[in-house]
Amino acid sequence: MKVRFWGVRGSIASPGPKTVRYGGNTTCIEVRTDNNELFILDAGTGIFPLSQTLLAELPVTANILITHSHWDHIQGLPFFIPNFIPGNTVRLHGSFDPVTSQGVEQVMSVQLQYSYFPVREAEMKARFEYVTLMPGQPLQIGSATITPCLLSHPVVNLGYRIEANGKSVFFTGDHEPPYNIYEPGDEAYAEYQGFVDEKNQIIDDAIRGVDVLIADTSYTDAEYPSKKGWGHGTFSTSIALAQRAGAKTVFCTHHEPTRSDDALETVFAQALADHPTPLNGLDVRLAREGDVFEF
Repeated sequence: MKVRFWGVRGSIASPGPKTVRYGGNTTCIEVRTDNNELFILDAGTGIFPLSQTLLAELPVTANILITHSHWDHIQGLPFFIPNFIPGNTVRLHGSFDPVTSQGVEQVMSVQLQYSYFPVREAEMKARFEYVTLMPGQPLQIGSATITPCLLSHPVVNLGYRIEANGKSVFFTGDHEPPYNIYEPGDEAYAEYQGFVDEKNQIIDDAIRGVDVLIADTSYTDAEYPSKKGWGHGTFSTSIALAQRAGAKTVFCTHHEPTRSDDALETVFAQALADHPTPLNGLDVRLAREGDVFEF
């Protein structure tokens, strides 16, 4: 299996001289099975340079797995070049939205209004398919089994486990570990803590034994209190998640857009130095745009 990072920044694209080493594009990750089946995790601005490489292997069938509908995870989708070429199949997977009562098709329809984009879906040449997923219900695509898991974010966010030929990768999208909204001593604290523990257990089980975990590490522990409830994790929470679930390698991603490459390396080194328990063989890496990881 091969994983390639095309976008590792969170919230907004951040190009410029201070982000050239780790990249400024927003979330997009290419996953190839050993059978060369193509899966694309999220469609941030990084999907545009990815799409340019696909021109060498037309026609393509692109299975795009959308974690959630916030702009930094979908804004590159209208610029995905295979959309405009006959013979290609673009298969978009994602969640049902309880607010709009729509499936993943809204990710395209909202962006392709003339107010925001000059080309409508009807004018594109590829074949479009929409697959609305339910948490915990696996889907077989070629040699790969895709299992979505409901994670924690202000909108519905699906993490994805991709398994093929005995290899596995899990991507969280945006994820803030569930926490108790009540204070100890409050009447509802114990009952709500049961809910938190159950949800964390479901997430741990979904990631259990994965070869590669790609996790939201937007903040440091010092930054997190002022960002609590925004729906993002920290270096320490993602490392702890990887350890609990028995992951072999964890990639830290969704880098804070105001953080320069130098600052990113500094906070990453500090997070490793501050980690309270031994890593016990866990390989912890910073996701970098352009990096390829094969296993």
